Parts: sequence; structure tokens; C-alpha cells
Amino acid sequence: MRIDLTRGGITRPMLLFAGPMIAGDLLQQCYNIADTLIVGRALGPTALAAVGFSFTLMTFLTSVLLGLCMGSGALWSMLHGAGETDGLKRCLFASFLLIGGAAVALNVGVLVFLEPIMTLLRIPPEAWADTWAYLRVVLFGVCFTFLYNYFACLLRSVGNSAAPLVFLAASTVLNIGLDLWFVLSLHWGVAGAAGATVLAQGVSAAGIALYCWRTVDLLRLERRHLTASRGELKRIVSYSALTCVQQSVMNFGILMVQGLVNSFGVHVMAAFAAAVKIDAFAYLPVQDFGNAFSTFVAQNTGAQKAERIRRGCRSALWVSVCFCMVSSLLVCLFAAPLMGLFVDPAETEIVAVGVEYLRIEGMCYCGIGILFLLYGLFRGLGRPGVSVVLTVISLGTRVALAYLLSPIPAIGLKGIWWAVPIGWVLADLAGLFFYRRKPV
Repeated sequence: MRIDLTRGGITRPMLLFAGPMIAGDLLQQCYNIADTLIVGRALGPTALAAVGFSFTLMTFLTSVLLGLCMGSGALWSMLHGAGETDGLKRCLFASFLLIGGAAVALNVGVLVFLEPIMTLLRIPPEAWADTWAYLRVVLFGVCFTFLYNYFACLLRSVGNSAAPLVFLAASTVLNIGLDLWFVLSLHWGVAGAAGATVLAQGVSAAGIALYCWRTVDLLRLERRHLTASRGELKRIVSYSALTCVQQSVMNFGILMVQGLVNSFGVHVMAAFAAAVKIDAFAYLPVQDFGNAFSTFVAQNTGAQKAERIRRGCRSALWVSVCFCMVSSLLVCLFAAPLMGLFVDPAETEIVAVGVEYLRIEGMCYCGIGILFLLYGLFRGLGRPGVSVVLTVISLGTRVALAYLLSPIPAIGLKGIWWAVPIGWVLADLAGLFFYRRKPV
């Protein structure tokens, strides 16, 4: 089902379009939660710490590819909104070659330099073997991640956000089943959990690629579409590269913070691994709503409907803030039981660290909700450079404050946790300033 975001109502179509994206990414989190839950309960805190670090590294790597796909997707939405079918087909072909090449290079590069990367990020000796075993397997899923996200962004750019959900749901069920089999029955340890993830990713990638090939007319390319003008290539590289920089800078900052967290030992690593999963699950829907909002803005930018974009901004702000307030309340109230899902309640030190993190972050979800809307707005308006600036402000503040405050004995870990919402707020203020200077 395709939704035309350039006509009719605003709030309801945006929510209908965002709904499958939210459900899909919640299922995506189930990939990681299944690994964390099964590994944490069956293999203990050291294995949990290894999977948690690996999740942070993999999030950074896949963010590069996701950023390239999202940047290209914004351009595809504009061309679709403007009715430029031939230009869209040329961009699809060029983008596939560009992002596919990046995926292969990234995959090979990280596999070759995996040991120096682990050394740089200060993996504790007791977690080294499990981290190595997990990453050596899970890294083979990077190219599957590219294929799934490329075709998912293609479908969403033309108004179909439901189809990607179907393939992701099937692979999530498969992932959980394989996790239980590989880890609990076959006793393959963390490598088994990684293998389950890679196989499930392969299923979702193959399924969505076949669906698009059979049902999306835009993939019916002719010889004249197998090239692109210099201007078109410049637009593709500009949109893709800047959104890639934004996504990778965001996750590189998180990776740097992970390195700082690692220096506090395995118990803190394990707490952070579990708490980050809960945190991401809590604000993920508003992140996806921001991505849906970006498609709305991009299609209406292509259709030259400025007033509709302004009305959409007001509507999206109310939806996002309301959702964030509910998430904040639930996470702050139920932080301890949520940690207990991943960690044995008898591990009181781990639970206490995780609860402290969740309550500090949970109070401030409105800050990141507004920031995701600003990312989507500027990307959809064809100004992805502003999103990069906001990301640098947010993550730069987070990393700088974390490293400055955590060594102070009276502050310690709280300095790392409080650095996050402070970065969100400063980036929000900067985004509003940029918008006021050049509104729609």
C-alpha cells in the first residue's frame, strides 16, 4: 500500500506511514534484544558485555550504510514528488553501485583491522575472547544490512512503508528461534548468537530484494537509465555523503563513549549494554517518526508545497512531544524491572548502574524527540549539512563532557550519563536557530 504524502490530511497520513516503520524498527531491536536477553541469562555478564560492545560497534558500521541509503532516499522522495521518473531511475542505479561498493569496502576493512579496533576501544581482557568470537561472525551480515536498507528506503521513498515490515518480522522470528537453538541447544556460545543474526539478516535482505524486483516498476531500468549526469551524481553524493556523515558521526561519538564506559570494567559494560537496549527501544518510535517526517517533507519539497510543510512541522512536533512524555514516564517508573529482564536481579551492582542511566536519560526524551524531527526536516528540505552540524553539536558535547566529568570522583559515571541530554538540548537550540534564519 502506497501513501501519497503530498495531498489530503497531514497528521493521519504521517502516522499511517510512520506506523510500519516504527513497528519494523521495534522488531529490529528484537534482533539485538534477543541476543542480549539469551546471552545475558544463559552465558553471564562477561558474554553480555561482549555482545553489548559488539552492538555498539555494529551500530556504527551499519550507520554508515544506513546514512547513505537515507540520504539517497530523501533525493528519491523529492524526485518522486516532482514526478521525475527517469531521473529517479538513474539515481537508483547510481546509488546502488555507490552504496554497494561502500558496503563491500567497509566489510573487508573492518574484518582486516578488527584486532587493532578492539585494542583501540579498550576491551577488558576477560571479555576479549567473547567479543572476538561474536564480531568475527556478525560482521559477515554487513552486506545483508546494505541490501535490506537500500530496498526498504526505496519502498518508503515512494510511500510504501508496510512491505519492509513483513520481511523484517519474518527474519525477527527466525532470529529468535535460531538464537534459542544455537545458544541453548547446540551450546555454540556468543558465536551462535551472532550466526543467528546473520542468517536472519540474509533472509530479510533476499526477501525484500525479490519483492522489489517483482513489484516495483522503478526497477525496470532501460539502457538509458544505466548512467547519470554529472549534476545527478553530484546530488546523489551530496545527499548520501552528508547523511552518512551525520549518521556515522552520531554513532562514532557513541562508540567513543563506549570506550570510556569500558574503562570502568565488565560490570559497568554489562549494565550499559542492557540499559542502552532499553533506552533505544524507548525512543526508537520517535526516531522513526522523524524519518517518516523527512519523507513527508521531501515529497512536498519536490511538489513545491511549502505551506503543507509548515503545517506538517506543527503537527509532527505535537505528536513527537506527546509520545516522548509517555516514554519518559514509563522508563523512569519501571527502570529496575526493565533491567531485570536482561540481568539477574541478584547482580545488584549491574542493575543499580543501569537504573541510574535510564532515569537520567528517561527524563529528557523530549530533547531527542525534537532533535530527530530537526534531522528529518533539514534532510527533507535538501539541507543535510545542517543535520551534520546538529549531530556534531550533540555528540561533540556528549563526548567532551563525558571525558571531562567522569574522572571527577564526586561525579564519575553520572558525568557520562548527564552529558547525553545536555548535548540533545544544545543541538535542539541550534536547529531552531538555523530554521528561524531560513524557514520553509
